[in-house]
Amino acid sequence: MMSFPIIAAIGARTIQAADAFGRFWFFVWRMFYWLFVGMPHWRNWRIVMPPFFEVGNRTLPVILITGLFVGLVLAVQSYDQLAEAGFEQRMGVLVNLTLVTELGPVLAGVMLAGRVGGALTAELGTMKVTEQIDALRVMGVDPIRYLVVPRFLACLLLTPLLTFFCDLMGATSGWFVAVVLKEVPNEPYWYYVCDSIERWDIMVGFLKSVVFGGAIGLIACYKGFHCRAGAEGVGRACTESFVASFLAILITDFFMATFFQGLYKALYGFKSLIN
Repeated sequence: MMSFPIIAAIGARTIQAADAFGRFWFFVWRMFYWLFVGMPHWRNWRIVMPPFFEVGNRTLPVILITGLFVGLVLAVQSYDQLAEAGFEQRMGVLVNLTLVTELGPVLAGVMLAGRVGGALTAELGTMKVTEQIDALRVMGVDPIRYLVVPRFLACLLLTPLLTFFCDLMGATSGWFVAVVLKEVPNEPYWYYVCDSIERWDIMVGFLKSVVFGGAIGLIACYKGFHCRAGAEGVGRACTESFVASFLAILITDFFMATFFQGLYKALYGFKSLIN
């Protein structure tokens, strides 16, 4: 007799999860509809500029600091192990390859989810609680086109640029530790970096950052549009937005890394992957 309430609770949770899943993808479909219908008109790009400033300019300092210290930590941690094996001149390969393909896109996405995703969710959630989104509908303005599409484009297009600056600061700080502090020769350091990092690695990091930025924009806007009433609802939506974005980054990174590794083997062979 005691098992029936548990089964009922599991069933209710399953129905809620399925309902949220369907509402999210319907939200995504509407966003992409207005993206391709409204954005080709140049006048609509005026509403995109404020989110671009918020996502790009105000997030850049955090990204630069993140890349700086990630490069420092990678270089400091890897030097002793590589020096014991006589590979200290190849330290730049480890630092830069890790940054370009994995840590740069992931950490830039995490910083963007914390700095921008939470702000977008709070902003849209407050507008929903104060009925400003309903007021837009009354005036004949689709809130998805006016509020979601510009913020999604800002996250989608500026995340690769922020990732580039994160990689640049990490590469510079790694070079500083290796060449300036540890006295590794400069020319061999950069020779092995240029010899090991391919355009493929840069492309993989770029594509990852695009996917991460789009996922953050969609999740943050969806959580803001569907938050519960009151200050507690807005705060909970911000927390859920960051957690969901963080999990989406990790899960997507795994599947993309597996896919691109298999694609590289199919195109160039296993020996090229080793070399």
